[in-house]
Amino acid sequence: MQIEQSFADVNGTRLYYEIAGSEHPLVLIHDFTLDTRMWDAQFEVFAQHYQVLRYDVRGYGQSALPTSEPYDHSDDLRALMQHLGVESAHILGLSMGGRNAINFALAYPDATDTLIVVDSGLDGYQGAGESPLSSIWRTAQQDGIEAAKTVWLNHPFFETARENAVVTTQLAQMVSNYSGWHLVNRDPGIVPTPVAIQRLDAIHVPTLIIIGERDLPDLHGMADTLAQGIPGAKKIVMPDVGHMANMEDPERFNEIVLGVLGEL
Repeated sequence: MQIEQSFADVNGTRLYYEIAGSEHPLVLIHDFTLDTRMWDAQFEVFAQHYQVLRYDVRGYGQSALPTSEPYDHSDDLRALMQHLGVESAHILGLSMGGRNAINFALAYPDATDTLIVVDSGLDGYQGAGESPLSSIWRTAQQDGIEAAKTVWLNHPFFETARENAVVTTQLAQMVSNYSGWHLVNRDPGIVPTPVAIQRLDAIHVPTLIIIGERDLPDLHGMADTLAQGIPGAKKIVMPDVGHMANMEDPERFNEIVLGVLGEL
């Protein structure tokens, strides 16, 4: 399979991307501290049916770090798509990537054909207690980035992933390569207003919400909120997996996504 690996200078930054396949475009957006490699079990499989684009979000992987200038992840993705001649696509994201996918669907509805969010974040959602990332940021400030990475890899987010030695190794490699920039810097990335939770009824594309059965309660709360707030949204609970559903059970995950997209 021919895979294009390159960089695009767009929207005031430099984004690393990989693209393969043909037919209708499908964009994959990764999670916090991770990069394109979290989609290794999906990329070539999906590219047998779609033109698949995966990229490192600004500040992650091989893409450029943020500067002091405000920016919007949705604008970054739209600029990358235009650079590649992609007018619209199925948009799929996990966790942070899911949050970004939701914001993209709200900002660029004409460029969003389908929205698929997995174990997704949601701007404006108020969970129980402090943010699950608070301890990571505190550790980074007090003990440094490497100590924070260790705490992060042992976070409950990855509890079920740690039961799989292969996934544990993959996550450790990506987190090891992560710059840690967001842990010790103020990110000028813009959170669109009104926040997404207040505008879910404005999403009018086919929407699939996937949540791991063993993911954290707040993530289940977000999945329920999305399912109730987005008109016509479908929710699927994947059994026996947690937050990294696509990595923990890639065969089942791929079957679900390709099945839903194949029905459109």
